[in-house]
Amino acid sequence: QVQLVESGGGLVQAGGSLRLSCTASGRTFSSYAMGWFRQAPGKEREFVAAISWSGGSTYYADSVKGRFTISRDNAKNTVYLRMNSLKPEDTAVYYCAADEVSSGSPDEYEYDYWGQGTQVTVSS
Repeated sequence: QVQLVESGGGLVQAGGSLRLSCTASGRTFSSYAMGWFRQAPGKEREFVAAISWSGGSTYYADSVKGRFTISRDNAKNTVYLRMNSLKPEDTAVYYCAADEVSSGSPDEYEYDYWGQGTQVTVSS
């Protein structure tokens, strides 16, 4: 079992930055690929970014490429999402997720464990 806890969300003006963190319990964090997803009101949850267990491979949704950066620190059992140049359309609840099998996937059904989410609100 892996428990995931997100933090770092908040209210920011358009053009601003935030860094989300997701800290995992358990001793096998370094063996999981990790992903970030988001869900805006009235919309389906969508892929944002993913990172392989080693951090050597990263994947991004086109909508965030060049603005967001995913990274991980396996010694701290933590994955990060650095978000720059934020836009009002980035407003959503952001979730981190852990995947036991793949090397990082945009498919939410690949993921085995999910956090509770953290709200990000970008004002115009």
